[in-house]
Amino acid sequence: MTWEEMRPLLEQGTVDTLYMVLWATVVTIVGGLPLGILLVLTDKGGLLQNRPVNKVVGAIVNIGRSLPFIILLIALIPFTTFVVGTFIGPTAMIVPLAIGAIPFFARLVETAIREVDHGLVEAVQSMGGSIPTIVRKVLLPQALPSLVAAVTTTVIVLIGYSAMAGAVGGEGLGSKAVTYGYQRFDTTFMLVTVVVLVAIVTIVQLVGDAAVRLLARRGRTA
Repeated sequence: MTWEEMRPLLEQGTVDTLYMVLWATVVTIVGGLPLGILLVLTDKGGLLQNRPVNKVVGAIVNIGRSLPFIILLIALIPFTTFVVGTFIGPTAMIVPLAIGAIPFFARLVETAIREVDHGLVEAVQSMGGSIPTIVRKVLLPQALPSLVAAVTTTVIVLIGYSAMAGAVGGEGLGSKAVTYGYQRFDTTFMLVTVVVLVAIVTIVQLVGDAAVRLLARRGRTA
């Protein structure tokens, strides 16, 4: 396959991949951030200590993290069809991508929140700060660099998931690699696809690392 033939396929595959990953990331943050915070708040010694709730939420997160994505992808076909109307295409893949990444991101959020100095929380509590205030004014701002690093890691995981989703009709670079590279024995196309994926991951990592360093410097000078 010539470069002129590969270029439109790679461009469309890249657009589809970025589209899936972007919206799956948004849904993952919306779903995973509250879960991670809840895991911290309801744990032993937390502001909303509730061991039964913590155990249930923790179990759900652990089960979600333990399922291989390809199995989850297939198991969610009925639910994806119910939500989107189809289980094929980049829009449909947002559903399993987000559901697969939410438990992973929730654990990263939990780890980031636990790193916050408990003395700051106690200080705000002593001044009469409510739990929503503590979360909004202390926990999230103090954990922001770690949360950005968590988002970066999650985006990279989602890029890998999106490539896997291409094997079952998800479009994107994974689909192009399978259809035009593997099935047609086009090694060149496969290698170019891998290079594009590596480039996307590298850019995401560099941007994420730069954001973390910037936020860390601002935190030290604040």
